[in-house]
Amino acid sequence: MAVAMAARDPDFARRVAESFARQGAMKHLGATLASVAAGQVEIRLPYRPEVSQQHGFFHGGVVATIGDSAGGYAAYSLMPADASVLTVEYKINLVAPAKGEELVARGRVLKPGRMLTVTAIDVFAVDKGRETLCAVMQQTLICLHGKSDTPAGRSERKPT
Repeated sequence: MAVAMAARDPDFARRVAESFARQGAMKHLGATLASVAAGQVEIRLPYRPEVSQQHGFFHGGVVATIGDSAGGYAAYSLMPADASVLTVEYKINLVAPAKGEELVARGRVLKPGRMLTVTAIDVFAVDKGRETLCAVMQQTLICLHGKSDTPAGRSERKPT
């Protein structure tokens, strides 16, 4: 049962979506931000050969990458508007092959804190409409108070 979390910033969903849109890694992988609630985020990634390993499953590094972002943004949703977030550590257990048409990573905050937040992430492989748990993660993140998530003084690189 999920415990309701209180966001410090009433505009957290917009802030999370804007930050996610700036992530080159998520864009490169083709991941989308499916849902945002206070302390919870879901990220989806459709299958493509470029995100697979030699057996045709989603690559474990890709599973970890979208899990890391789902947990990170779940934590970020509870942080003040003038803060940013960084992963301190995470542990991942790959519990089944990530086989299917899509990956779904669901991150949720277990313990919010002023500086450190702990999250749990479940990653599912969706095959023919059926979800199979393929990874479980636990993550610790740090809140960088007074350091906006917006890259100050840097412009995004545009292809020339």
